[in-house]
Amino acid sequence: MFGEKAAELVRELHRASDGQLPAFNEDGVRQVLEEMKALYEHNQADVNEAKSGHSELIPTIKFRHCSLLRNRRCIIAYLYDRLLRIRALRWEYGSVLPNAVRFHMSADEMVWFNQYKKSLATYMRSLGGGDGLDLTQDIKPPKSLYIEVRCLQDYGEFEIDDGTTVLLKKNSQHFLPRWKCEQLIRQGILEHIIS
Repeated sequence: MFGEKAAELVRELHRASDGQLPAFNEDGVRQVLEEMKALYEHNQADVNEAKSGHSELIPTIKFRHCSLLRNRRCIIAYLYDRLLRIRALRWEYGSVLPNAVRFHMSADEMVWFNQYKKSLATYMRSLGGGDGLDLTQDIKPPKSLYIEVRCLQDYGEFEIDDGTTVLLKKNSQHFLPRWKCEQLIRQGILEHIIS
C-alpha cells in the first residue's frame, strides 16, 4: 500500500529512545523516493489523459497526489527528527562525537553536523567581549563550584587554571572545578560522584 515504507521510517525513529540515534536507513529512504517518483510519473500520464476527456481518472490522480504529500511529510519528519537528535548530541558530547554515533550518521548528516559545529563555535567566540563564552559548559546551573569526580580511564595530566596539574588515573578520585570537568564527564573520562 502507498505510504507504508515512509510511515515505517517514522515508526523506526519513534521506537528509538530519546537521545539515541538509530542508523540512517538509506535503503528505506531510497525506496520511498522511488515510490514517490513512480506515483508522480503515473499521475503525469493520467493528468494528460484526463485533459483529453477521461474525467474518471481524477479521483485516482487525487489519491496518488495525497500519497505523494504523505510520503513527503514522512521523509521530512524523519530527516528533521534526525537533525534534532544530532544537534542534541553536539550539546551532549561536544564537538567530537564518539565513533559509535558517527557510524549511524549518513555523509550528509556528517556535513550538517560539521557546519553546525562551526556555526556554534563562531557564535560562542563572538560572545563575552572578544574572549568568547563556552555555552556547552554548565548546561544545568551548578550547586557548587567544585565537584568530586572519579576517573574511569587513564587520561594523564590535567592542568587546572591555577597552574596545578592533577594526574588522572583510572579509579582515582579528585575534587576539581566543575567547569573544567564537565567536558570530560560528557566524554566518559570522569564520573561525577554524588554523595
